[in-house]
Amino acid sequence: MGESSEIRGWEELIPDALGLIFRNLSLQERLTVVPRVCKSWAHAVAGPYSWQDIDIEEWSKQCEPDKLERMLHLLFSWSCRSFHRLCISGLPNDSLFSLIADHAAALKTLELPRSQITDSMVEQVAPQLARITFLDVSYCTKMGPRALEAFGRNCRLLVGLRRRMYPLAVADKESQDEEAHAIASTMPKLRHLETAYLLLSTNGVIKILSNCRELELLDVRGCWDVNLDEKVVKERYGRVKVLGPDVVDHCYERNLWEECSDSESVYSWETMEEGDFDLDDASDGDDEIWDDGDGLENLELRFYGGGPHADAFAGFHWPPSP
Repeated sequence: MGESSEIRGWEELIPDALGLIFRNLSLQERLTVVPRVCKSWAHAVAGPYSWQDIDIEEWSKQCEPDKLERMLHLLFSWSCRSFHRLCISGLPNDSLFSLIADHAAALKTLELPRSQITDSMVEQVAPQLARITFLDVSYCTKMGPRALEAFGRNCRLLVGLRRRMYPLAVADKESQDEEAHAIASTMPKLRHLETAYLLLSTNGVIKILSNCRELELLDVRGCWDVNLDEKVVKERYGRVKVLGPDVVDHCYERNLWEECSDSESVYSWETMEEGDFDLDDASDGDDEIWDDGDGLENLELRFYGGGPHADAFAGFHWPPSP
């Protein structure tokens, strides 16, 4: 390279490039380290490019409901409703599920295991989730066939469903075949379906196999009342890989949300109107939600100075480092 070649600093990278880089960092690093590196990084991490994929599953397992709500408001504001994936464990109530639906314009992958969402709320907000392609409602004990039917009728692009249960959580039920019928009648485009430990019958599973003609993987491990004739399944539904009902250690596994999510990038400012995002507006008035005396005093961080959000994240509990 000649002497006239220009070397540009990291801080001069365009926001979407920085966002792709920041997505490889943990939630803790994005919220407490990156904003303190420099002003350009602080602005980039508080913008929609950094929050296309919102995964707070580990953090949400340990946080209190009020902190979870404040975190969602913050990240939804920064994402400008452009996030494609949302993963939360243990959503505590229907109101937060409604909040998610209100910001789900671009959402394609929704993972809400162990959440306390109900049939009535799902029926109410499911029309706002029409773009979802993969859904995880495992261990959600307050919802049932009505919710699955609402998801199926409104989420017509759905190709992946994870609906696992804990054996003890279904011990008092006689059958969950109504869920199988809801899936079979409203989700014909499913390619991947996980129903481990649901109380399904053979007839319920056959109905799914017959109606979901694009199915590639069916997980019925732990569904002890299912008795499928391997020869018949191979002859009639040879396209389907069936796991179970026996549980084995070397079972077939896939990361479904990656396969079911559309890989096409939508990192475009053209879809956002001017004024939709303002860094100062996103942070003004939010400081009081962190002032609960529970800071990060025991967390060792290396900072390169201050930054506009230096005190913004002192109220959250982070999972221990690996």
